Amino acid sequence: MPVRVLIVDDHALSRRGIVSILSENENFQVVGEAIDGEDSLEKVKSLHPDLILMDIRMPGKSGLEVTRIIKNQCPQIKIVILSVSDDAQDFFEAIKNGAQGYLLKNMDTTYWLDYLMNIAKGEVPIPRNIASKILEELSHRSYEQQQVESEILTVREKEILSHVSNGLSNKEIGESIYISESPVKNHMRNIMEKLHLRSRTQLVAFAYKSRIIRN
Repeated sequence: MPVRVLIVDDHALSRRGIVSILSENENFQVVGEAIDGEDSLEKVKSLHPDLILMDIRMPGKSGLEVTRIIKNQCPQIKIVILSVSDDAQDFFEAIKNGAQGYLLKNMDTTYWLDYLMNIAKGEVPIPRNIASKILEELSHRSYEQQQVESEILTVREKEILSHVSNGLSNKEIGESIYISESPVKNHMRNIMEKLHLRSRTQLVAFAYKSRIIRN
């Protein structure tokens, strides 16, 4: 079954552009469009989308505020924030408000489709031009504690964590280190269990703060 998508953007031109992008892939079905946050809350109730593409800044309720409301009411719905800003703080705010992803509107069409497919599969890829700007951890662990935790990772796990921090998906990581996607998923699960983290975003933040990733 195709992924049912709701597009939320106050600009008609942007909505038409997104519909055009998604129409290139049979895995996505646009089931509706909303012109602002309030409209999106009504559309969610009637359309039951699997995925929402949410503009970050709109009149009235912001995309971040609406995301928080929707995730509280319908936690199963995946939400990707759309923005023209590559500010890492905006990305962090999106994740903290419950979003599963963050896309820049000026990114290549092919990247959009690949990114959204990864989101649909349950991954939370980091946009590559934002990954290098992530310099702080969401969970506020002390540097000393992170150093101790990082020592329990194997060489392979640190290698995979490095690739995650560069914005690679599980499939791309597997291709870069010559293993299939399934073992990468197993390594990712082990890493998060060892570090007591819950998301790909927290993994990247941990990598920078613990100096596994240095730039």
